[in-house]
Amino acid sequence: MEGKLIMRAVQYNSYGRGADGLKHVEVLVPTPNKDEVLIKLEATSLNPLDLKFQKGVARPFVPRKFPVIPCTDVAGEVVEVGSSVVKFKAGDKVVALLNPLIGGGLAEYAIAKESLIVQRPEEVSAAEGAGLPIAAITAHKALVDISGIKLDGSGPRMNILITAASGGVGHYAVQLAKLGNTHVTGTCGARNIEFVKSLGADEVLDYKTPEGATLKSPTGKKYDVVVHCARGIPWSTFEPNLNDRGKVIDLTPGPSSMYTYVWKKLTFSKKQLLPLIFIPKEDKELKLLVNLVKEGKLKTIFDSKYPLSKAQDAWAKSLDGHATGKIIVEI
Repeated sequence: MEGKLIMRAVQYNSYGRGADGLKHVEVLVPTPNKDEVLIKLEATSLNPLDLKFQKGVARPFVPRKFPVIPCTDVAGEVVEVGSSVVKFKAGDKVVALLNPLIGGGLAEYAIAKESLIVQRPEEVSAAEGAGLPIAAITAHKALVDISGIKLDGSGPRMNILITAASGGVGHYAVQLAKLGNTHVTGTCGARNIEFVKSLGADEVLDYKTPEGATLKSPTGKKYDVVVHCARGIPWSTFEPNLNDRGKVIDLTPGPSSMYTYVWKKLTFSKKQLLPLIFIPKEDKELKLLVNLVKEGKLKTIFDSKYPLSKAQDAWAKSLDGHATGKIIVEI
């Protein structure tokens, strides 16, 4: 494939402006380096991180330069491989995590490193696969790596709270937690209570009710782990609901959670707040998650799907902040 080919893409040229900042353009199809693969995209999913980068939360480091084609979670078909690539060939169906510093997902073609691509079995659709990378890996890291949950159901019984359980990360976290030996309480808005129960949650709290706002388990159980996918809940709300060695894993850490994390470390508190920030390096977790989807043990639930021509609408829907499951752009 020649590098001179033209593709459709959606990009923005400056920080801010939300969906209005996105522009449809035609640009050159990128050329893979020796350890990279060129993928003809079939689906891309949006993450809150994509919106934050546009707002400028990581300036001046991300984006590296303007204009930028946003989004990192993709699925498609390999069309070209770099000279040192051995795991993939043209025609392979794959799921990939693009470099978050560069993006590239809202386009007809994108480049990914061989180390962050996995084969996509025919049982897993492009949209299902594209939902996984950042959201499902984040949920897996919180539950397996930090909390120690065993997905085969072994391990000690654990009591888990998942906030924003109907969202992109939350809906994967509920399903993964229930593969372990867990009792799961989820929080969400009233309209999603039945949805979160359908994912396997044992108890569901409407966060807008007085009872839900306290985060107290209806059964009175103290939590071993809180997977905190929402924003704006202070440590003082979590603290009385935690057991003696309870942990809050904060997936959207701001300055106050960083302060709490340091303070708890300095005071040798047994109750901990742990900010989760992950830098993807390898395909191991993504491979495991794709396999769980193949086996029917994990589902990507779609809030909505949009064609690339309606990418602004998908962006606006994501900015609204009330998606149930994942927002997908189909290419």
